[in-house]
Amino acid sequence: MKQAIVIGATSGIGRGLAERLATAGWRVGAVGRREVLLRELVTTAPANFQYAVADVTQPAACVTALSELSERIGGMELCVVCAGTGDLNPALDFSLEDPAIRTNVRGWTAVVDWAYGYFERRGGGHLVVVTSVGGVRGSASAPAYNASKAYQINYAEGLRQRAARSAPAIRVTDIRPGLVDTAMAKGEGLFWVMPVDRVVEQMLCAIRRGRRVAVVTRRWRIAAWLLRWLPEWLYFKL
Repeated sequence: MKQAIVIGATSGIGRGLAERLATAGWRVGAVGRREVLLRELVTTAPANFQYAVADVTQPAACVTALSELSERIGGMELCVVCAGTGDLNPALDFSLEDPAIRTNVRGWTAVVDWAYGYFERRGGGHLVVVTSVGGVRGSASAPAYNASKAYQINYAEGLRQRAARSAPAIRVTDIRPGLVDTAMAKGEGLFWVMPVDRVVEQMLCAIRRGRRVAVVTRRWRIAAWLLRWLPEWLYFKL
């Protein structure tokens, strides 16, 4: 039985990925902050799930929990990191920016480094990070969220370069969703909000193919391309 750890598995995309992997016969280590939701997830396929309660904003404790969980499930071939947070913050209230920085930068880096190091010691593996189309450009309404996702995108590219130089058996996949129908989709007049099931299906396809970068869903590939190449003067008017 193949083994995977999904960090951020209590709801939304992370839960959907964990459920689909378990259904496909993987032994899944589910990680999140809310034990009640993790226990509920385990009841859906008790033979395929183990869980660990951990908060990425407590990096040392989280890494310890991940190490113990990987032993309990018998190893790790795949690690999916989809823990993240962000808020609309047009007033630039630092108390709203701080959780995004601690989660999406500091905590995220700790668990990604742990997973990559695990695969280096193992001699191979597949690291998947769920970033965002938002990381392509800055945002006046959610500055820290978009900036932290840009950080993740660049960090993942750095890990792919590292793997290409010294660890070709390690794959690093950066999956960039557009707007998804989860609690993370905030604001008025949102468009192209994609259902979780469709997003998860296309993510799994990218994982199976070992893609380096994948934008989901397909229509968001167009939006991501436009955002990337839109002139700054025009972007500022949006």
